[in-house]
Amino acid sequence: MGDTEQAFDWFRKARDQQQRRDISRLARRAIRELQGKIDAARTVTVLAAREEERKLTNLDLRIRFGAALDNNVFRSPSDPYVDLSVVGQPLITPEITQGFYMPVSVSAKYQVNSLENENFFGSYRFGGRFYHDSTTRYIKNMTNGDEYLQEIGVGSEYRNKNEDDDRETRVFSAFKIAQHHESYYDPDNGVERDIGGVSIADRLSYLRYGPEFWMRKRIGAITLGARAKGQLWNYDEVNVVPGYDHEYWNVGVSVQYRFTSTSLLRVGTEYYTRRFGERPAFELDGTQPLGNPTIRYDYKKYSLEARQRITNGLWFSVGYTQTEREDRYLDYNTYMRDGYNAAFHLQLGERFDLEASDTYNIYNYEAAFAFNEPLASRKTLETAIGRVIATWKMTRSLDLMAEYSRREVASNDSRIQYDRDQIMIAVRWAP
Repeated sequence: MGDTEQAFDWFRKARDQQQRRDISRLARRAIRELQGKIDAARTVTVLAAREEERKLTNLDLRIRFGAALDNNVFRSPSDPYVDLSVVGQPLITPEITQGFYMPVSVSAKYQVNSLENENFFGSYRFGGRFYHDSTTRYIKNMTNGDEYLQEIGVGSEYRNKNEDDDRETRVFSAFKIAQHHESYYDPDNGVERDIGGVSIADRLSYLRYGPEFWMRKRIGAITLGARAKGQLWNYDEVNVVPGYDHEYWNVGVSVQYRFTSTSLLRVGTEYYTRRFGERPAFELDGTQPLGNPTIRYDYKKYSLEARQRITNGLWFSVGYTQTEREDRYLDYNTYMRDGYNAAFHLQLGERFDLEASDTYNIYNYEAAFAFNEPLASRKTLETAIGRVIATWKMTRSLDLMAEYSRREVASNDSRIQYDRDQIMIAVRWAP
């Protein structure tokens, strides 16, 4: 309709989307044909003038907010239990609290397209949930369940794509700073924890910062990936107990092979470590003497994922992950974790999307005890997380979303065993 630049923008979006390969192929053809017509019709002077008018900045803004119901705000155990970690081993009857909260997420990314294949950007994201006290049946501050994270970052993205020989190179690097707020409460009743009358409710809030990098190189049917991350996690000071401050380092590589245009297999390996500055390591009897060396956990992770597309709007995937954590002091908290996951995506027409995923993890502890008490037998832990998300595109920039999630944690350490369901309906705006 005469707006060539807008036409190019839409064709490029259609070319880069991953849901419909036939649309991508048609969009590439349209770009070539449109560019050919422009080259034939315009003089060098006109082309130079249009290049000067090229858009140099781009703002990507997304906002989501809604209402949600949580049937277990404080992750409370479902049944009464005997607390073997406390002198006298009292019988605890947890109070399960349910109520409404407001989920909020905001993301903004401002890019400067100063080079042909590279963008420089600044980004901000905020995500959290905020509870409403009036919905609880119990007399307690339900806002102890509030949790949020905000993060800013600066960096660059490089992308060079060659359609002729089916090659693509992508490189991302950034430095990010994030603030996280979470209250340290007793899951049995939602009350802030304290020691000797001194509150330690801020023990889980932190500031983290550090660089991260990832790259991806596609050559025909093979895609190679690598990533690295380094962070310092500084938790709020709580003087009466050792803090959770630690260093976090992560490196990983992956290989993906696309058998056909509709099926692929991805394998990966990853190493990461958490090295604490104050927390003393565990003895084999579950105690943490203050004179012990500080905790260091090293992780090795191996993953395998297969994905199959059935139609242009339907695909599913299955995967397996094995993670080994090594407690570098006496192996008290060493474990082997086997993880199984599956995902499903269905797109109906241009407006409706349905996503479903499920993850099941089983932990095999070598030495840790339930309640950190030798008489309580070896610790067991299993977790299952399921989620279903439905999205209805009402307009070009406005989506209506509904989400249901369920988390189950089973353990012979009854303090950490719970079930939790959350139901959310939200509006997402992406102009």
